[in-house]
Amino acid sequence: MGDGGSGVVGIAKDLNKMSAKSSIKLLVPDGQQGKLYQWVAILTGSKNALKGVGFFLGGALLALIGFKGALLAMAGVLALIWISSLILLKKDLGKAKAKPKFRDILSKSRAINILSAARLFLFGARDVWFVVALPVYLSSVFGWDFWQVGGFLAAWVIGYGIVQSFAPNITGKKRGHVPDGRAAFLWALALAGLPAAIALGLNTGLSQQVVLLGGLMVFGALFAVNSSLHSYLIVSYAKEDGVSLDVGFYYMSNAMGRLIGTVLSGWVYQVYGLGACLWISSAFMLFAALISIALPRHALGE
Repeated sequence: MGDGGSGVVGIAKDLNKMSAKSSIKLLVPDGQQGKLYQWVAILTGSKNALKGVGFFLGGALLALIGFKGALLAMAGVLALIWISSLILLKKDLGKAKAKPKFRDILSKSRAINILSAARLFLFGARDVWFVVALPVYLSSVFGWDFWQVGGFLAAWVIGYGIVQSFAPNITGKKRGHVPDGRAAFLWALALAGLPAAIALGLNTGLSQQVVLLGGLMVFGALFAVNSSLHSYLIVSYAKEDGVSLDVGFYYMSNAMGRLIGTVLSGWVYQVYGLGACLWISSAFMLFAALISIALPRHALGE
């Protein structure tokens, strides 16, 4: 029952995320790509920052009113949000004019297919060491208890979301630049060597906590920029008619990357340790960078 509930919640979360980003495509005029990038970054960053806050709120609810009480409280808040959405949101927002067939779910856009492949490796690179290997390592090697591990990861997710929100300022929006395939390649390449550097640093005489936690902070900042760039590009590439189909296909690749990363994170850590997970992460990031070379680029002078 618990696994089924988790699955439904996961599907609902992704549908909500897909709908929100599809809506931005329709609400921002085509000629205002800088504004589109800014709103996508704010939406993506605030979502992840609130996810981190949710870790703390979940812990507080469990402590104050117990597991069943926490579920009832969350169900009540979600019911209010659902009712508000039915009243306030347009029912046809993001809906394609023609009813799509199953084969139409697969994107016909070369740019979206390339970006989706890069996204798969991008999130695989994060989850292959972050989802299972990292928290187990913090607990078994550093001796952290449940609250320390959970609190640290929650704070990391909040920081990650904040950096995502400011990604347009980091990547040059103030200078009038909006990202393209070149930016996606360069930022992925900048991140590709970091997990391998952390793996090498763990085998030196340096403090393992300083190497791992410091490296994780840098990784989080660079990954946040990469993720925000991708989120803008998919909304920019998507067709206005049926934007949800293009965004949905992209997030299928995102989910596949996370699945591959999670499975590898548990198996590789058990067999080979955290270092191997970090090396695989670097390889995945390199694949994401190389795939991004084929993404469309702005003409010179733009």
